[in-house]
Amino acid sequence: MERKIMSLGRSSLVISLPKNWIQLNSLNKGDVVSFAIQRDRSLVISPGAEKKKRRNEITVKIGTSEDAALLVRRITACYLNGYFGIRLISDQVISAPQRDAVRNVAGKLFMRIMDSDAQTMYLETLGEDESATSLQLALKRIQTICLSMCNDALKSLKTNDVTLAKSVFSLDDEVDYFSFFILRLLRNAARDPVLAGELGIDPVDCMDHQTLVHRMEHAADYSADIARRMIMLGESQQEIPKDVSTLMFAAGTEALDLYADAVNAFLSKDAAFSVKIFEQRRKIEKSDQEIKSKAFMGNQKSALLASAVCSISDNIRKIADCAADIAETGVNRAFKAEI
Repeated sequence: MERKIMSLGRSSLVISLPKNWIQLNSLNKGDVVSFAIQRDRSLVISPGAEKKKRRNEITVKIGTSEDAALLVRRITACYLNGYFGIRLISDQVISAPQRDAVRNVAGKLFMRIMDSDAQTMYLETLGEDESATSLQLALKRIQTICLSMCNDALKSLKTNDVTLAKSVFSLDDEVDYFSFFILRLLRNAARDPVLAGELGIDPVDCMDHQTLVHRMEHAADYSADIARRMIMLGESQQEIPKDVSTLMFAAGTEALDLYADAVNAFLSKDAAFSVKIFEQRRKIEKSDQEIKSKAFMGNQKSALLASAVCSISDNIRKIADCAADIAETGVNRAFKAEI
């Protein structure tokens, strides 16, 4: 779509706005629009602040027999796609399990239930001014939680501390739902260049940050699974042999260091350091093979113990894989074309 620049008076140059864009944003004569100059020297025009405050809502129809887990997934999808208000309407009555699921997910997604009756529920987000959010602080917070989970999972492995393992496992949901908040922010910024500018990020950079957040969440999941295995062994009163747990703790420490370094390299755009991470991951792959070979040696007759050792070793390797994925994305990001 192109517009010809016209002269208005002696010194002013103007262009007309497309009629369909005016209608799409419900603008009228006298309304105010805002504009932002992008790094590539393009000009982004958007409705004025008052128009941008208009609520973005969606209505979701649900069946009485709809599974609560599916309902949670649908609400989460609406949240990730930037809706500030979600109205649930049942064809008959919203069941008790469905209401419990909605209340649970609403709290975790930073939403609140504003209205409710037998057939409807209305949810809204707690905060609407996304431009006031600091993306870097949000990433720092989720990284702090992930590192804490990884560290404590490895400590529980080394000391056979089941109480510590349970503490790690309880943090998994917090990471999941905080990551939803960041992913929602990134998806909105990818669609809204003005918001992206206010957050200090290019729209194309949102994809790289999305990969970063997903890998952070996965690293937390793998740490939670290590903790879960330690809890299972504790309940069955079994312990991993000292020589095997020592090997796993060493490999886990290397994987965790790799992961932390990868995140730092991504954020600092250190391409050279990111490449080194690929080489260091191979050491952990060798350790994984050695650990698994020991799992089926000696007098270990417990299938549960052997399974736990293999699973924990897999999770350690997967944390290193997360580091490699973050490093690869970091290299691509470091050489992104700058204008």
